[in-house]
Amino acid sequence: MSGEVLQLRGVGVRRDQAMLLHDVDWTVHESERWVVIGPNGAGKTTLLQIAATLLFPTVGTVDVLGERLGRTDVFELRPRIGFASVAVAERVPRNEKVIDLVLTASYAILGRSREEYDSTDVTRAVELLEALGCADLVGRTFSTLSEGERKRVQIARALMPDPELLLLDEPAAGLDLGAREDLVARLGTLANDPTAPTMVMVTHHVEEIPDGFTHALLLRRGSVVAQGKVEEVVTDEHLTACFGLPLRVERQGGRWYARARG
Repeated sequence: MSGEVLQLRGVGVRRDQAMLLHDVDWTVHESERWVVIGPNGAGKTTLLQIAATLLFPTVGTVDVLGERLGRTDVFELRPRIGFASVAVAERVPRNEKVIDLVLTASYAILGRSREEYDSTDVTRAVELLEALGCADLVGRTFSTLSEGERKRVQIARALMPDPELLLLDEPAAGLDLGAREDLVARLGTLANDPTAPTMVMVTHHVEEIPDGFTHALLLRRGSVVAQGKVEEVVTDEHLTACFGLPLRVERQGGRWYARARG
């Protein structure tokens, strides 16, 4: 891979008459932690779906983990990618138990059937759930969980196959303040772990950027506004251009905050 986990060149995505992404160039290297920020409709989820090999670009080239989309078997590639999103959660069978939801990630499937798992698999699944503060949920069904519990279980599932790339689509969306802060802290611990996979996280809010994230990409109307090291991108000027509103950005204790300028 030559250190390149993701490489997009001239990527565009057209749906009907709308261009969801325009001429995106973006490279993610090993061990980097990227946050993708932008308003609603900016193309963030579309970009993440491409990285997850769930969507192919209309134009341009995409290399994921050293493999060119369109020239490789994505079904062999996907187990190397951890992906947590609302779209995945909506496909979970209603009566799926939490422990089974995490275990089945090893086969990149949803819904436990006749697969066999050994004690090592079960131990890893429980350890991941414990690291995310939800080991007590192993026997619960996914449909009975709160939104915060679902988010954490999905991340445990995404980590189960020991992926080389971890993709998180708005992991803190819909959480109350306490649940959000707990999750952001846990993601910060993961981001600061040198053995953790390369990470890309989508969010609307700079307040949700965990400590330890190294790079940022700003999107507006499908186009890149800015990208690079997080401290060089998350600025008054760039966020103002991204959201179309005068904003002031501050950083305290490793966390970012943005407010409208009066």
